[in-house]
Amino acid sequence: MKYDSHHIENHPDFKGLKVNEGIDQPPAVNEESVRRFLQKRKKLMSAEEFTDAILNGDIPVLSKAVTLVESSRPEHQEIAREIIRRCLPYSGNSVRVGITGVPGAGKSTFIEALGKMITGEGRKLAVLAVDPSSERSKGSILGDKTRMEELAGDPNAYIRPSPSAGSLGGVARKTRETVILCEAAGFDTIFIETVGVGQSETAVHSMTDFFLLLMIAGAGDELQGIKRGIMEMADLVAINKADGNNLEKANLAKIQYKNALHLFPPRESGWEPLVMICSAMEKSGIREIWQSVLNHRQKIQANGWFQQNRNIQARYWMFETINEQLKAGFYNNPRMKDRIMEMENKVLNMEITSFEAARLLLDIASGKA
Repeated sequence: MKYDSHHIENHPDFKGLKVNEGIDQPPAVNEESVRRFLQKRKKLMSAEEFTDAILNGDIPVLSKAVTLVESSRPEHQEIAREIIRRCLPYSGNSVRVGITGVPGAGKSTFIEALGKMITGEGRKLAVLAVDPSSERSKGSILGDKTRMEELAGDPNAYIRPSPSAGSLGGVARKTRETVILCEAAGFDTIFIETVGVGQSETAVHSMTDFFLLLMIAGAGDELQGIKRGIMEMADLVAINKADGNNLEKANLAKIQYKNALHLFPPRESGWEPLVMICSAMEKSGIREIWQSVLNHRQKIQANGWFQQNRNIQARYWMFETINEQLKAGFYNNPRMKDRIMEMENKVLNMEITSFEAARLLLDIASGKA
């Protein structure tokens, strides 16, 4: 009696047992599905295709281009540089406004109120909101789209939250390059919201035309904790939440800020900083603030400071990028990592000073030693 050698259970010695031949099992991966997926999957667009789509106002493509700018992968950086180069001739015509303020000043509510008013007048607004990244996990909440829900749904507005990556550089070069892409896409107004009162404001001030400092009244000493540098940069101090029982405190704070601003030297631009009160919740004072932004632009264009300032900024970012790349190249150099550790141990063991160790490491990196 013949039996299937694959099934020993069918051998005559095993009476009462019979195993039928099974069916062929399907492959673990559906090859047809994979084929269809690969057909649908698009290759990365060329720089020319990216640029054409951005110039036509294609927002999804603009977002992809910004992602390439923010990416640290070399192949992404290469195509991002080419996209920016192609978009550069179509940029530079927007009103660039930096917005910062103390925690709790209501920046997101203020930006939404001002943004909706601007888009209601037919302007196209891009909000580049930089969220603080965790120093420990390097993660970022990126919650500005949820805080500006109404503006996020506006067809004439584009909100792009980006992590600051825990460094000043994170809010710097990549944000400036994103501004170029947004302007090429047709956005005539750019807001850059910073992480708060701190070092990043210096970077944002050097990529905007108008710098707005948002404050609140009734939080103790109105000038406590406000760095002189931030006040000197502000073209307008707006005291938000000036409503209800807080209105009187806001007017008092307005006087204090005006007195403080008079202590600073005159601006090269010829603009005298303003102090105004507003309520983002009640939409009061918002239109007057925007008119001040437009008045400022008209004044600096008339006296030549607009183009002069843009030139200063372009030169500043050229040298900042050089510094950033030199620093990255130094620390990422494989042959320097062991030497850095060696010098660090010598410093900790009091064998050499910190300054001498730094000089020796730089000499090694430059090939002098």
